[in-house]
Amino acid sequence: MTEGRPTLNQLNLVARDMNATLAFYRRLGLEIDADAGEDHVAVRLPNGLLLEFDSIKFVSQWDTGWRGSTGGSTVLGFALASRDDVDRLYADTVAAGHRGRQPPYDAFWGARYAIVDDPDGNGVGLMSPIESARKFWPPSVPSVAQSTS
Repeated sequence: MTEGRPTLNQLNLVARDMNATLAFYRRLGLEIDADAGEDHVAVRLPNGLLLEFDSIKFVSQWDTGWRGSTGGSTVLGFALASRDDVDRLYADTVAAGHRGRQPPYDAFWGARYAIVDDPDGNGVGLMSPIESARKFWPPSVPSVAQSTS
């Protein structure tokens, strides 16, 4: 940590259904070593970030101000190796019953981009590498998501 400046090193998600949440993130490619029914699961990502999942039963052990909600306005970003990988993972995730919030499209910043919701309603962005030749301005409105819920 740089002196005087905080470093983002952990992200914690509260899960209503831990098994469904872990299955979702495994589908995205995370290697999660956890048994069914656990109340707390921690995963160290290759970039060093600690991603933790806590059941609603356990969250009050560390957050006395928790108000009982899950999901929110945050979008967690996952980098994928190619534009085709974005389309494939989006289709696979939606076919598995998860809500597709934003179908894949060619974003103005030069990436292929999509958003799916995890079981608690957290948005998960799927993004290909940015290609300078595909950037454009002004932005246009992306295609509309088809609800699966």
